[in-house]
Amino acid sequence: MTMTDEQWLKGLETVDEVYGPGFNKMMEPLKDNRFNQEIVANQFGNLWADPAMSIRDKRLMVLGATTMLGRADLIEIQMTGALINDEFTPDQLALMPLFMLFYAGAGNTTALFRGIEAAKAKVAEKKKAE
Repeated sequence: MTMTDEQWLKGLETVDEVYGPGFNKMMEPLKDNRFNQEIVANQFGNLWADPAMSIRDKRLMVLGATTMLGRADLIEIQMTGALINDEFTPDQLALMPLFMLFYAGAGNTTALFRGIEAAKAKVAEKKKAE
């Protein structure tokens, strides 16, 4: 893929819309890496930025997939962005693990629960520091 500066900048802007202001800074050192270019320009600049679905709707799909993988670390990243963007109410956050328990199993859903709790703690600490 040949990436333009415009695609790169749109992707970086969308990264911050998804995960919060300044998150894109970790992408900058890898601008010349083709793998990173694909993620920033296509995954974020095209797919996450596509208005056919909201960021929240796309995030729910990613949360379902990462729950099935049992990846609390990836869930924490997604949930941190969701909490920064006020995408879910406390009741919705509490329902997610209960709902997914029947689809992803107890082990994978424990990862969802842990990811949500870690993100809540991280965002609360960040707000406290501000």
